[in-house]
Amino acid sequence: MKQVVAALAVGVAVCATSVQTAWAATMEILRFEDLNGWAADDHDAALSVFLETCGDLKDPEWAPLCNLAKTTPNARTFFELFFRPVLIGGEKPVLFTGYFEPELNGSRTRTGQFRFPVYRKPPELASNQRWRTRQEIEDDGVLAGRGLEIAWVDDSVELFFLQIQGSGRIRLQDGSYIRVGYGGANGHEYKSVGQEMVRRGIYKPHQVSAQVIQNWVRRNPADGKALLQHNPSYVFFRPVTHVPADKGPLGAMNRSITALRSIAVDPAFTPLGAPVWIEKGGKGPMRRLMIAQDTGSAIKGAQRADIFFGTGDAAGQAAGTVRDRGRMVVLLPIDRAYALVPGG
Repeated sequence: MKQVVAALAVGVAVCATSVQTAWAATMEILRFEDLNGWAADDHDAALSVFLETCGDLKDPEWAPLCNLAKTTPNARTFFELFFRPVLIGGEKPVLFTGYFEPELNGSRTRTGQFRFPVYRKPPELASNQRWRTRQEIEDDGVLAGRGLEIAWVDDSVELFFLQIQGSGRIRLQDGSYIRVGYGGANGHEYKSVGQEMVRRGIYKPHQVSAQVIQNWVRRNPADGKALLQHNPSYVFFRPVTHVPADKGPLGAMNRSITALRSIAVDPAFTPLGAPVWIEKGGKGPMRRLMIAQDTGSAIKGAQRADIFFGTGDAAGQAAGTVRDRGRMVVLLPIDRAYALVPGG
């Protein structure tokens, strides 16, 4: 039985800290038998990732479930006994994309090879303030010589995509790493360079991917630099020193995320920390239980998710090809599910 609920009500009931809009979304409680591939998934792997962040969920219905999850129950039975699958906004087509943690080569000091700076946020830049554009920062040297450099890298294109992803690792020549996380932005709205390439007639929409953009910019350095500067948004970073190199980057819940088990969602519809069943179609179909542990500026809507593929070039190549349809279903505590969908 479907119910139409304003997203404002959905968000307040599901995640009280979210700032919502008044868009409406349908909600429907499903059965676990309705989830394609549910029985074949590795529920233990999903439970392990759930435990990474469930202790940070403050709403009262989550705390007892988290405590129970720590007793190492049968994972599949745990999810089936204490949750209900809720399809939110199922009348709209889902869009799955992928993201990853870039790994760049770098140095703590500038050299002939490592000459592109990874900047901290300047102290005069307040949150949400509209500041200098990408072109001004890169061409006018407004941050140079101020001691804001965390590191220097050898590839300006990879630095651009590090900013798109919002976090990454910088591999130093001695084999050690500097991990960086999102530290702020210059207040300008992100503009897609992929869409700009399509607008200019360089590629058709189905041809554009992160790898295609990178290759074209490298083949056309002058025009490529201008293309990247079409996006005026500029991201600053902060060193992340408390996350081991073998762990994933920090997500929106300030915990490490896990390759192929963590997704970024719109918290207006999906509570952070909740299990989410995904049925992704396309070239590499995926049927598995994920945990909503991250967000993204482009991840908007009830049926929208970004799948974390891991760290490094291989993860980036896999993530860059994902733009698929399917379905995502949120697992909510039983009481919460029936409160949102009375009689469901």
